[in-house]
Amino acid sequence: MENESVAKSLKLFIVLSRAYKAINEHVNKVIQANGLNPTEFAVLELLYHKGDQPMQQIGGKILLASGSITYVVDKLEQKGMLKRIACPNDRRVTYAQITDEGKSFIQEIFPEHARQIHDLMSSLSDTEKDEAIHLLKKLGLPAGKF
Repeated sequence: MENESVAKSLKLFIVLSRAYKAINEHVNKVIQANGLNPTEFAVLELLYHKGDQPMQQIGGKILLASGSITYVVDKLEQKGMLKRIACPNDRRVTYAQITDEGKSFIQEIFPEHARQIHDLMSSLSDTEKDEAIHLLKKLGLPAGKF
């Protein structure tokens, strides 16, 4: 009986991993077609929807190692999509701020991005989506990912 439970756990892990990989690859193609890599898009999308962010906290919010944030911010700054702003109250803190060019870019491509994700999730009803969200959070909480 326990072997069957272990086998089901392994099967779930494989199915979940493959589903994530397939969906992610599809979404990333559109992002890359617009001249960004997925991490650059994630940073811009975060700044667009949540406003200025301390650079030290961006990695945790988009699930990226903190060492990579400087590189990504540098690339987006070179493209004119964000700028660094020194915190007036704490010299140790630097904020990333989306520029007008970055806002225009996200406003142009985000609706297509959202539609694409909606289309990819359309095989599930709204009730099934709610259930999937609940179950995936239940899986992730013990692993410390949410």
